[in-house]
Amino acid sequence: MRGLIDTAFWQNKRVLLTGHTGFKGAWMLLLLERLGADVMGIALAPETSPNLFDILRPGVKAKSVIADIRNPSAFSDVAAWRPQIVIHMAAQPLVRRSYAEPVETFGTNVMGTVNLLDMVRQLEGIEAVLVITTDKVYRNDDAGRAFVEDDPLGGHDPYSASKAAAEMAVFTYAHSYFAARNVPVATARAGNVIGGGDWSADRIIPDIWRSHRDEEAVVLRMPKAVRPWQHVIEPIAGYLVYCQALVRGDDDLPRALNFGPPASDNLTVAEVTERMLGGLNSKRSWVLAEGPAPREMKLLSLNPAAAVRALGWKTRMTAGEAIDLTSRWYRQFDDGADMIQVTKQQIDEYLTA
Repeated sequence: MRGLIDTAFWQNKRVLLTGHTGFKGAWMLLLLERLGADVMGIALAPETSPNLFDILRPGVKAKSVIADIRNPSAFSDVAAWRPQIVIHMAAQPLVRRSYAEPVETFGTNVMGTVNLLDMVRQLEGIEAVLVITTDKVYRNDDAGRAFVEDDPLGGHDPYSASKAAAEMAVFTYAHSYFAARNVPVATARAGNVIGGGDWSADRIIPDIWRSHRDEEAVVLRMPKAVRPWQHVIEPIAGYLVYCQALVRGDDDLPRALNFGPPASDNLTVAEVTERMLGGLNSKRSWVLAEGPAPREMKLLSLNPAAAVRALGWKTRMTAGEAIDLTSRWYRQFDDGADMIQVTKQQIDEYLTA
């Protein structure tokens, strides 16, 4: 059925997943294994403690390569494994960190992507390549219009610019090397993804959890900023549906798609904070950050209509429901629950809904 994951498609499929040690990548890793895929992951070691990958690691079978994708030799073991589908999620994903470390950010997000594509173009048996970028690839004038896939790409900060540049690299490799072999290569754009197990720096959900744990007020830089919030399960499920369509060779399938909630469901940072604090049963509130901060856009919204038309995919949870599911995960973590089972249960509930 359109818009749904085909479990039979993924059974025993060899999937190369980059970035599997990150928050979003660890959710994808577990989802793929729940579907019966044979997964090899390549990424740097997790940076935070705790981190979702280490929590889930005892419950997954994936082959794990810890390596830096900025080094082309990192892919030597991967090439020998001969993947069928490639899902590229490895990235330096933090805007504020990109200001402090622009060379690392461009190196990982641009040349890491180029190194991957250059390895993959030399392999036989590749059925599809999907590169995950971000909702921030668009040239944002802060007008508040929901971006569509044909809008100009750009970026005011090093992170956004690096991901827009990665999109150009993907386009070039797709047309220069993969098209003649009829190997579909595409990009998926999503952002402001929330869910249990994120402990990254300078992200709203981890910041709220840390403030709750430390019994401090949440410090917000831009409480009125609007974003397309969605639970992590939503876009990663969409990526898999996209891969299925790419392999099938669906007619007129776009080679770039937005994955996000309808613009009518966007919330401000303050609204997300207040609902998340309520879900954690916290008695704390938020305060406005003092002093200057790196530039960030006030408004960001994606138009997911093309994904709805092409794939039949759309978000199933409202932003409020996504926050509630996220706060439930962290409450169970704080209570010492078996988080492998909790995470599997949240995935299974989504798949059977």
